[in-house]
Amino acid sequence: MASIQELLDNATDYLTTASDSPRLDAEVLLAFVLEKNRSYLRAWNDKFLDKPTISRFNLLISKRLDGVPIAYLTGTREFWSRDFNVSPDVLIPRPDTELLIELCLAQIPTNSICNILDLGTGSGAIAVTLAAERPNVKIFAVDASAAALEIAKENARRHNCQNVEFILSDWFAALPKIKFDLIVSNPPYIAPDDEHLSQGDVRFEPKSALISAENGLRDITIIASESKNYLTPRGQLWFEHGYNQAHAVQTILTQRQYSDVQTFTDLAAQPRVTKGKFIPI
Repeated sequence: MASIQELLDNATDYLTTASDSPRLDAEVLLAFVLEKNRSYLRAWNDKFLDKPTISRFNLLISKRLDGVPIAYLTGTREFWSRDFNVSPDVLIPRPDTELLIELCLAQIPTNSICNILDLGTGSGAIAVTLAAERPNVKIFAVDASAAALEIAKENARRHNCQNVEFILSDWFAALPKIKFDLIVSNPPYIAPDDEHLSQGDVRFEPKSALISAENGLRDITIIASESKNYLTPRGQLWFEHGYNQAHAVQTILTQRQYSDVQTFTDLAAQPRVTKGKFIPI
């Protein structure tokens, strides 16, 4: 037997070498095991827990010590104020991607009726968020991973988004000949030799969703080249990319005759999103 306070104190000590936020990690995992929110832990910090509960908590702590991301341990991650199911089959949604959502929503009037394509949907965080915020639009969410699409479908059901169609496809390969007003993508953009692949949560995420050849630009190049066949006149292509790739992505878009190419910075003032407009000649 041990109290909530004792368990949290011990777990925090254990996680100090494995996490930048050991106390927070311990609280999130214990709240998950107890199916309570974190405020419950503070209100009932002297409550003693039974052995099965303590064992479940300690197992999660040991996995966190090995570096397994919190999101994979709890099976969920918050994005745009909504909880999304996640698994090791998908990338963990990150706050950086909320910039892409914010910018795309600004292009879509509230009652707009249009077609949007989300390439490499993963957990469906982008597609489902856009679908929930703009219920009149039609979203096509594409991924080459059947396992990822199942997670995305779960999230669409979870948030009652019936305006999303999921397609198993390697980029455009199995996509119907549909024209889109907006194409958005958070594609693989990490170079194969990037040192960050061996650090932090990235170690546990699917490499197929992270790594791209040609210094991380191969998939962005493919999407930029093919998107012109699927965009409506004056349709827009939006990418999330690495902080050091803005110039390269701008070059890729301008070389393919996209107009109004612009890059936008995230909350850390890092160039994170670049867009271009397709104007047929």
